[in-house]
Amino acid sequence: MLLEAHAESPLPADCAIAYELALSERDWHGIAEWGPEICYPGEPLPRFRLPAKLTRIAHGSCRKPHHGLSDKEPEGPAGDGLVALDHWLSERRTTPLEWPEVMLFTGDQIYADDVAGPMLGAIDQVIERLGLPEETLLGAEVSDSRELRQHPSHLYHRPQLLPDMPANEGLAASFFGAKRKPIFTSTGADNHLIGLSEVVAMYLLVWSDVPWAALGVELEDPSALEGHDEATRERHAREARHLARFRAGLGQVRRLLANVSSLMIFDDHDVTDDWNLSAAWEKAAYGNPFSRRIIGNALTGYLLCQGAGNAPRALGELLEQASELFTDAHADTETAPEGHFDVERQEALIARLERCERWDYQLETTPALIVADTRTRRWRSERKLSHPSGLMDWEALCELQQRLVEQRAVVLVSPAPVFGVKLIETIQKLFTFAGKPLMVDAENWMAHQGAASVMLNIFRHSRTPQHFVILSGDVHYSFAYDVRLRHRRSSPHIWQITSSGIRNRFPVGLLDVLDRLNRWLYAPRSPLNLLTRRRNMRITPRRHDAASHGERLLNACGIGLVDLDAKGRPIAIRQLTTEGREVHFVPRR
Repeated sequence: MLLEAHAESPLPADCAIAYELALSERDWHGIAEWGPEICYPGEPLPRFRLPAKLTRIAHGSCRKPHHGLSDKEPEGPAGDGLVALDHWLSERRTTPLEWPEVMLFTGDQIYADDVAGPMLGAIDQVIERLGLPEETLLGAEVSDSRELRQHPSHLYHRPQLLPDMPANEGLAASFFGAKRKPIFTSTGADNHLIGLSEVVAMYLLVWSDVPWAALGVELEDPSALEGHDEATRERHAREARHLARFRAGLGQVRRLLANVSSLMIFDDHDVTDDWNLSAAWEKAAYGNPFSRRIIGNALTGYLLCQGAGNAPRALGELLEQASELFTDAHADTETAPEGHFDVERQEALIARLERCERWDYQLETTPALIVADTRTRRWRSERKLSHPSGLMDWEALCELQQRLVEQRAVVLVSPAPVFGVKLIETIQKLFTFAGKPLMVDAENWMAHQGAASVMLNIFRHSRTPQHFVILSGDVHYSFAYDVRLRHRRSSPHIWQITSSGIRNRFPVGLLDVLDRLNRWLYAPRSPLNLLTRRRNMRITPRRHDAASHGERLLNACGIGLVDLDAKGRPIAIRQLTTEGREVHFVPRR
């Protein structure tokens, strides 16, 4: 349910605003009756700060429900950066002016392509108990979503059902050197979401504790594992333990979202790993009716459960079309039986979603907040179809530059860091040259010459902001860079601030090695810097106050906090970790 309210007079931007939401079937019931748990102790109503003047921003990405946790983290509802932020707000419940004006989710809010077995079982329960619609699956081995749930490959064996590239297709050979390979490349695709009702149920289960309790959803279902081997049973039990801790914190997540304005943008896992990575991937995925439906269902879920809260007016026609799809599913029509999505309506909606160019958005805040779409308007490689596409095409970048003109300061959200770790980007480049970009998820701003050149030239333009704060996620570790142009007296001040992940992180030992090698190989005076596209940029990594000698990257689940001064410059960059630490990124003196 999407509610849009319009105030009779402008809301104040310098105080906490309490709000009431009454629901009625016969009598009206306020929050005190139906949801007192979304209020902080001692408060009769939830409150929020209006995102008009940005002084404090929370941000993060990559929230994987069954991510394995560290032995250092205490038992209980830990391991989720949103729970850490809720705890931080609760400690400041009497001083809400210390709260962030906005919480920015910068990608991978769900993992549609990497779903735990117990979570898929919970999704099935939600579909059944809410009576969510079934759908006809075009080009699939199963005829519809009901048959999918009854199929032996439904749990842990979905790659057997997911679409393949055609045999003897040159595209498959360029990706994998084999005759027949899957279109979807996620390494965790054993339970990849397929149906639209699955996607909607997933959103319900990751944002709130209510569906779990109200619908009596259980994580353990021994009957679902009949016929599976012992290794699969052990995996299911391990995933259930991780999900139990995730579930234990969902009440706090629900309370947090009721008290902080939130904005979101997708990244690949909200749809599928490597989504639109290259022109070759797009040709394979959108040329198959089954994979096209899976992508379209994930986008429909994003529209309803994320995008609608960002820019409902810009997406109004799509939202109306999606609403009609669900409404008609409860009627018996010529093209679909009762309880099924109408095939023609669903395909028409997906076709419009594929053409949509309104996923990005801007808030007229101070400083301006611009959220970029780096997934659906890509600059395809002109050298080779299998090479990574630029994250934004020339037209989209020109539109971005127009938004930036004459702004004095801006907060720019780019799901992937504009300025990433040079060594890791070099490794990705080497795999691209070897024809294997999918093996290392080789997408970054510098991977495509055209997109990189235009983006870097935006920073050099005399009429674009003097203060750029770039907020990113995606990479499963956190860092902060101070960036200036070389050989320019009036260089803009650029800060690359990355917070990742909310509940996911990079392999610990591997990141430590890459972090130290990067510091040695790409030190400020290293000649290797001359081989990068950013040779005309002076990039200074900040050291965090929990770092050991030589360490710059923070590998911990949590949430980022950025404080801005009156000119839009960051005066404090922090990471609230799920281990209870408040880590500061300190500028070099």
